[in-house]
Amino acid sequence: MSEDIRFLKMALDEARLASSEDEVPVGAVLVVGGEVVACAHNLREALKDPTAHAEVLALREGAKRLGRWRLTDATLYVTKEPCPMCAGAMVNARLGRLVFGCIDPKGGAVVSLYNILSDRRLNHQVEVVSGLLEAECAEIIREFFQKRRGG
Repeated sequence: MSEDIRFLKMALDEARLASSEDEVPVGAVLVVGGEVVACAHNLREALKDPTAHAEVLALREGAKRLGRWRLTDATLYVTKEPCPMCAGAMVNARLGRLVFGCIDPKGGAVVSLYNILSDRRLNHQVEVVSGLLEAECAEIIREFFQKRRGG
């Protein structure tokens, strides 16, 4: 559990970086065998790319560094519950494990609106741990949107 907290805190650092770049503050860290393989944060605005979510960017970079697309031995740490696109990418990458902080009641595809990672109709399921550092992960998003709305 302490290792999960350590890596999720790294994802929070990525989320803070995203916020400072006026990106929605979501961060992701991909880990294999206790080693960080990739770190990423949302870059949709900077890249003008609707798929430039932290999770997708971390999976892409990790697969590239590892030289393989199957990530069954990897854990992805993300500050917020992934959306349907990101959850689908995790299934396609055969991700071994996901650890995320706060839920996304308006767009979450892991436990909130959909259960993509545990759907037995798909060819792969991902182990999920949720709720770690939940308050911190939710607060950074809340603050970002509050500032954006001028409040």
